Amino acid sequence: MDPIEILTNVDKVIPFFQPIFSADERMVMGYEVLGRIQYNDEYESLGAFFQDETIPDEYRLEIDDIIVKKAIEYWITNETKPYLFLNRNPNLLMKDNGESLLKLLLSYQEKGLLLDHIIIEISEHDFNGDIEQLNHLLLYYRTYGLKVAVDNVGNGAGNFDRMNLLSPDILKVDLHMLRKTNDRTSYQEVLYSLSLLARKIGAILLYQDIETMYQLQYAWQNGGRYYQGFYLSKPNSEFIQPDILKDQLNREMKQFIEFEKKKIQSVYHISVKIQQEIQKVLGKNKKSLEGNELLYEISKQLSYCSFRMYICDEDGFQQSSNYVKTEIGWTQQPSYLHKNWSWRPYFLENIMRMKLEKQGILSDSYSDIETGETIRTFSYPVNQHQFLFIDLTYEFLYDEGVIF
Repeated sequence: MDPIEILTNVDKVIPFFQPIFSADERMVMGYEVLGRIQYNDEYESLGAFFQDETIPDEYRLEIDDIIVKKAIEYWITNETKPYLFLNRNPNLLMKDNGESLLKLLLSYQEKGLLLDHIIIEISEHDFNGDIEQLNHLLLYYRTYGLKVAVDNVGNGAGNFDRMNLLSPDILKVDLHMLRKTNDRTSYQEVLYSLSLLARKIGAILLYQDIETMYQLQYAWQNGGRYYQGFYLSKPNSEFIQPDILKDQLNREMKQFIEFEKKKIQSVYHISVKIQQEIQKVLGKNKKSLEGNELLYEISKQLSYCSFRMYICDEDGFQQSSNYVKTEIGWTQQPSYLHKNWSWRPYFLENIMRMKLEKQGILSDSYSDIETGETIRTFSYPVNQHQFLFIDLTYEFLYDEGVIF
């Protein structure tokens, strides 16, 4: 739609509200406010208008303010008081150091607007100014009770350091790439990193663009407290009943929980089984097996589930060759002797756990650097100073239902 038509028909500009659901209550917790314009008996999105940088800033701000005012006026007259997510271009926001938006919100405070129910939503990667100044503005907003959400996280354009500096209350994670990308494993690793970042900075994860039940399950499995997308509800011109999907979400989350419990049970059984087979090898030999000799015996016992194994000391220095399964059988890779792996995340923590608990540990799924496949590693304390690491094959994990 031509920008001139929008600017000359501001009376037809209205807010639409896309519901955001919470995992804890399975109800609508808030709405993202979206711009629409009535055109030929239909409502068209104003997304392209706001993203068009050839349109003067004051015109985009004018339309944005109209949408915000109408959304707040509707919120004030409604019985329910959900959170409102207000999109704001950070570059436009900084034109007057955020004063016009704050003045607008404060003007409605006496009419009943709760500022702690307003969430300012920005796309960090769209901002081309001084990130420190933006951070100072957001800190100033927070003194009024306003919250901050960073949008479009997980699309590859964001900067973790900048997000860490901004310390948003909510991280909005895109899931559309999970459905479209061919390299799904790599994208899952990015989302996993985002979940760690959210935990570190104390932010809530909101997964958006959920279009399938599988994506909803993925969001639930990966720390998502809030959910948004067409699978749950499309944008509407009015608020919907807060509990409209409660029964559906109850059913689906029970399925997710059962699936997760079965997976945890499978992980436990696999750990017990592998540990018993290692102990069997060690028990058959009166003398103490070490290094390549031990790996040779273990590989015969665990060839059905593993493709690589090695032994390290408690400081992470490899005490054996790599034993690797090939098409012609198990072979040694002597070049790995004395390499150090203490730099790996959780490596030393797991070593200490094995020393203290005297039992093996099955890792989470991760992408193997050399093969690129999703694998898990089972580690086991041979004694107080040597630790066995066994990399399990994708095929075995898939068959056992613990690849995720």
